[in-house]
This record gives sequence, structure tokens and C-alpha cells, in this order.
Amino acid sequence: MHAASLPLSGKTALITGVSRRRGIGFSVARELADRGANVFIQHFRPHDLDQPWGGDDLDLVRSELRAASGPTARFGDVEADLSDRHAATAVLGAAEALTGTVDILVCNQAKSGGDGSILDMTADSLDAHWAVNARATLLLTAEFARSKNPVADGAARRPGERIDSGKPFAEPTGKVFWMTSGQLHGPMRGEIAYATSKAGLAGVTATVAAELLELGIVLNTIDPGPVNTGYMDPDSTDRSLDALEQHLATTPFGRYGHPSDPANLIGWLATDSGSWIVGQVLTSDGGFSLE
Repeated sequence: MHAASLPLSGKTALITGVSRRRGIGFSVARELADRGANVFIQHFRPHDLDQPWGGDDLDLVRSELRAASGPTARFGDVEADLSDRHAATAVLGAAEALTGTVDILVCNQAKSGGDGSILDMTADSLDAHWAVNARATLLLTAEFARSKNPVADGAARRPGERIDSGKPFAEPTGKVFWMTSGQLHGPMRGEIAYATSKAGLAGVTATVAAELLELGIVLNTIDPGPVNTGYMDPDSTDRSLDALEQHLATTPFGRYGHPSDPANLIGWLATDSGSWIVGQVLTSDGGFSLE
């Protein structure tokens, strides 16, 4: 295969939340593998088993991603519960062990279920969604940033102090992608805890992106819009199919998103061609939010 078709050759990507072949994370991992990257995934199947759509066969997940990888690319995986406050360090360390470094971080993990309206909110529900969706993303990003920090270990630095990192950079030292949701464009009734945790990521994107740039790291946040990862199928939906069908007829292209739609965007942004887009919350929804 021509080198130009493998723009991520030699790069290593860590993608979290990859346990189902119908999921966005799986499509992102396959897209990055198709572009030549070494791929390391985090999964936590027990979460899926509690959902209407159930869990997937992790051996098939692994084998299909290995098949998508180039002949010299490496693949690895780890199971980890990202609600554990110490999991981020362990996951990034496991990913670094694959090739010695991580160049691309995609924080795709998400907690589903146990949500409700504002009348249903409890501290436990809010904390559970925050821990997986927002806290784990920030901690993974912090670990990733520390791995790119040129400041010598033990150097005196006050919390919040800007890093003298030797700018300018010839190219990004790393790429980070966060995932948000559609509360930017309208209400998400019945998903208060989920929307809160995702809105936090969207809201702090510019601040974290500015800090990461001190290390040459590029951060963007992706709003994939409504993507059918199984929750819109008749045999595994957790909502009214009649309402879904009625709404589908009003969408611009008569369909909801496929996991490959946001994966294609992330795949391009991960290459050198996408390096000039920084600190943005990008919506990839086929015009859904304009209706």
C-alpha cells in the first residue's frame, strides 16, 4: 500500500469505550487503523450487559480491528472501569507499553442508563455520569499531557502556572478528541445527568485546548449528533419506536448517523491535514440540528 494512503503510519492511538462493533469507538478505532495507526483500545463489557442492546463478543471486536490494521501495525487492548479514579493512569500506561508512546487520544467512553428528568436526579446518578463521561476524560487528558511535558521531573511549578515549552512547534506533538452530545442545540429531556457531564466537556474545551497548546497538543471536541449504535433498533431500543420513525421522516437525509460518520471526521482530524483546527466543538450530524 502506498505510504500516502497511510498518513498515521507510526502513530499510536488510544481509543476508549471500544467494546461493541456497532459503537462509535469501534468505528473510530477501525478508521485510525485503516489510516495506518497502531491501535490500543479500552473496553468495559459489564456496562454493556446492563443495557437493552447487550454486550458484544470481545474476541470478534479484537479480531476485526487486527484485520483492519496494516501488516506492521500493532494492536492491544485492556479492560478497565473508568469510573475508578485511578483507571486513567493505568489505561494510558498500558497503551504506552504497546509502542512506547501514545500520539492520539480519543475519549469515547460514556455511561448510559440510570438517568432521568430533573425530578429524578440524585447525587449518585449525577456522580456516576460525571465520573465516567467527564472526570475520566479530563484525567486521561491530563495523563496524556504530562507524557508530553518537556519540563524536567521535579521542576518547581505552581498549580495553573503556564508552561514554558519552547514554542513554536513544527507540528502537533499529539491529538486529543473528546465526545460531547446534542444539548448544545436543544433539550435532551430525560437525560439530565448524561447531558450535564457532556456539556461540561463542551464548555471547557477552549480552556483545556489553550493549555494543551503550550505543549503542542491539539484538542477538539466532537458532537456526533444522533448515531444509531443499536439503541434505535426494534429489538434493543430503550425508547418509543413510533416517535423515532415519525422524527426520522423530518430529518434532512431520512436517516440517523452511522458510527462511520463521526469516525471519518476524527480520522481526518487526526492526520496532518486536520492540524489547523484547534479547540473547536464540531457538530457532525448531517444537518440534524438545523431542523
